[in-house]
Amino acid sequence: MDGGPRVPEQWRPGSDSDESTALRFSVLGPVRAWRGPVSLPMGSPQQRALLAALLLRDGRTATAAELIDALWGDDPPSQALAAVRTYASRLRKALDAGVLVSESGGYAVRGLPDGALDSAVAQDLAMEAEKAKSAGDLCHARDLLSQVLALWDGEPLAGLPGPYAGAQRVRLEEWRLQLLESRLDMDLEQGCHAEAVSELTAVTAAHPLRERFRELLMLALYRSGRQAEALAVYADTRRLLADELGVDPRPGLRELQQRILQADPALAEPSAPAPETAPAPVRPHQLPATVPDFTGRASFVSELSEVLASAEGRVMAVSALAGIGGVGKTTLAVHVAHQARSAFPDGQLYVDLQGARSRSAEPETVLGAFLRALGTADSAIPDSLEERSALYRSVLDGRRVLVLLDNARDAAQVRPLLPGTEGCAALVTSRVRMVDLAGAHLVDLDVMSPEEALQLFTKIVGTERVAAERESALDVVAACGFLPLAIRIAASRLAARRTWTVSVLAAKLADERRRLDELQAGDLAVKATFELGYGQLEPAQARAFRLLGLADGPDISLAAAAAVLDLSVEETEDVLESLVDTSLVESAAPGRYRYHDLVRLYARACAERDESSPSERGAAISRLLDFYLATVSGVYLIERPGDRLVEHLEHAEHPGLVFSDRHAAQDWLYAEAVSLLACVRQAARSGTLRRAVDVLWAACDLAESGTNSKEYEAVAERLREVAQETGDARSEARAFMALAFVHHVSGSRFDAAVQEGERAIELAEAEGDALTSCWSSNISGAVAMYQSRFADAEQHFTRALDNFRVVGDRPGEASALCNLSRTHLATGRTESAVALARQGTAMYDDMEHDLKGANGRYALGLALTRSGKLAEATECLQEALRVFRDRRQRLWEGMTVFRLAELDLTARRPAQAAANAEMALTLLRGVGGDWRQGNVLTVLGRALIGIGQLDRARVCWREALDIFEALGAPEAHEVRDLLAPSQTA
Repeated sequence: MDGGPRVPEQWRPGSDSDESTALRFSVLGPVRAWRGPVSLPMGSPQQRALLAALLLRDGRTATAAELIDALWGDDPPSQALAAVRTYASRLRKALDAGVLVSESGGYAVRGLPDGALDSAVAQDLAMEAEKAKSAGDLCHARDLLSQVLALWDGEPLAGLPGPYAGAQRVRLEEWRLQLLESRLDMDLEQGCHAEAVSELTAVTAAHPLRERFRELLMLALYRSGRQAEALAVYADTRRLLADELGVDPRPGLRELQQRILQADPALAEPSAPAPETAPAPVRPHQLPATVPDFTGRASFVSELSEVLASAEGRVMAVSALAGIGGVGKTTLAVHVAHQARSAFPDGQLYVDLQGARSRSAEPETVLGAFLRALGTADSAIPDSLEERSALYRSVLDGRRVLVLLDNARDAAQVRPLLPGTEGCAALVTSRVRMVDLAGAHLVDLDVMSPEEALQLFTKIVGTERVAAERESALDVVAACGFLPLAIRIAASRLAARRTWTVSVLAAKLADERRRLDELQAGDLAVKATFELGYGQLEPAQARAFRLLGLADGPDISLAAAAAVLDLSVEETEDVLESLVDTSLVESAAPGRYRYHDLVRLYARACAERDESSPSERGAAISRLLDFYLATVSGVYLIERPGDRLVEHLEHAEHPGLVFSDRHAAQDWLYAEAVSLLACVRQAARSGTLRRAVDVLWAACDLAESGTNSKEYEAVAERLREVAQETGDARSEARAFMALAFVHHVSGSRFDAAVQEGERAIELAEAEGDALTSCWSSNISGAVAMYQSRFADAEQHFTRALDNFRVVGDRPGEASALCNLSRTHLATGRTESAVALARQGTAMYDDMEHDLKGANGRYALGLALTRSGKLAEATECLQEALRVFRDRRQRLWEGMTVFRLAELDLTARRPAQAAANAEMALTLLRGVGGDWRQGNVLTVLGRALIGIGQLDRARVCWREALDIFEALGAPEAHEVRDLLAPSQTA
């Protein structure tokens, strides 16, 4: 915003007026007029007051006496009538002809097009919102009210004199507050309680005696898991009302307090609206498509359907299907689920739990996806498994939903995902029999009968071909062990080769699988089935099948696959698509491919058995590692131009992707994160260890993402172990540095980060690895800062600065300068702190380094805040915030909002400080760790004191104290002082 007057847009679509010349008027702020985009002069305050009086009469005539009373009340000047006529004449000249008319000794504004007056637009939108709410569409009603509230531009009729303007100002402001109450109420109804806390904190500070806002704040805090703060709001409100008005809180507020004290379960969720206004619940339909050629299994279909049909009268119906891989568990479950859809009108949920993989799906991750599918806002989804599972059951209460949990690892993985309510049901598939899943109806799925197997084969191959060679067809399905997946693969191959006869296929099976009868009880039956498909591949297909199965990631991109195969992207796509046609590889999404778990194991067995040179297997993973190293190095540089890091990394022989757009580069990094980290972990061995460590270093943004931080830490720890075992000191130093970095970012393992940083410096200096020493010193300095060891921090930052200068790393030098500014600031050297931060930021700007420049402005904003230059500090922090949001740096976005809260406190804007602190808490959920949360809670408490919410402030401080004491952090002393009675009395 540039601070200039806001030009209204075409508020109401569908007007017949020419938008470029249409008149527009604003009264929900300063009274202004525009013709198209051009602002019109409306004259003196009295003249604008007359215009407002006419605009707000909805076209009705105002007499001269009424206008005089509106402008001057009981004390009009002697020439009041002449003045009114003069104002009207001037307005008539400024406006279009026929807009301001004289009538019956008075005046009126007529002939305005739809959408010309902002208050009229607001009235229309508010009526639409009420209709949407009555129709049960809360989401649309909430959006409409947001549009209404956005029309206000400060104080209504700002600066206008006269009793009429004063009365209308009060009316319009009261209307705005009523609309805001309604919208905030809808926010809570739709589960947006975490986001609402920030706004409600600010609005209760601005309107402390408005009890409805206090009630909504209590409810939002309670639903955000902050019960103590909710009760503290009540205590603050009761004290304020007694002091200011000598009254108690109204009954609704007192009742809410009692319900919170009693932990009323009904408060945990939005209250159910009246039937006619209830929003339509989200009804997910996630079932995969059923196969068109589903065959047989009639007894199982009947049995499972009967169990599902009984869900209405039972607490929960659970059926668990067990069997070997490829026996058709998923196909049967999906088919039965589709048949039962009508019995579950509130939706069907589906997830592949990936139980056969080394790393199966985490229940909390699945619950997050399910809750989102059921309409729960991200901000309303709690962090812990227990809380998510409880909320999941609450959301399903009263609904009839079918949940299909496919490929489960064990009962422990399944239990948190079960609905647990009457009318719902769950279908579970797994390789193991879930005898420890209480109350489950267990189904053991065996191979098909010969008749069913032949039917499936016939449906795929075609009746004519099978009828001509029925005996050979029976030989084929028998050779497949009657395993559905094996039959499907064999039949698909035959169907794709019109020149083959069934007897040719039967002969191949007879020659290659003479031991099938002995192997059909376990995974070897699946392996034998895949051998049939594999044996029919062309050499290029077979090589691709073997080598791509070596990669550990859950799937692989086309570009990464090209690196593994050492082929062009076009050649790779051709061979992969041909493998998709064989059903040996799946197309997970456009440009991404994956193996069924069992097929991957088989592909690896083939690689071990069939690769002519064992070194080719290692070379394939090496090329994939090179691809990631080259690509992530480019991503690092596009965000950090001029940075010297890439020059100190291992050389990648295989090229990577090149991005010209930083958004595309970011998208790639976060989309590829899981597969990239899996590759790094897989490459943690002699020969590829150094490149693996360097990929992790260049992908350091993943450590700050929150989503990937834990896996980043686990991979770094594995690299450190291997480096230590193999005696690779340089790799060990860099792995220690990565661990120090992720632990310092986490905000909860500073002691570990200290030791890791010191060890990294020691090893790097011994190896002559200058840049690793620089980075490790910088990280160690940051950790020392967080622990209030300012002398140590300054020593580390000074060493980093000197070493960055020696290696000619200007971005690193700028980083060290900005960090050094923080130590000067902490030790009272404000002037030098500002100078150092300015120097570092200027270096970043010279290099056109936006992202790191934002870090520089962050440091400069802190120093300027301390020096009292609050306007410039705000500008720096707001610019940093813009960049961090654009680059998806959620940790730094949250920390910058936190610093803005500190600045607001310094500027004596406690309401804004409280709103920003609340926003910071929301942003830092899941990233940044407990220590940063404790700091935000401390500032939030200070802000709440400033707006009179003493009890809530003490709740925040007690929570912060618990955090700091658990961490052994020095900030605990400050918080204890704040909690002393003399500080809040």
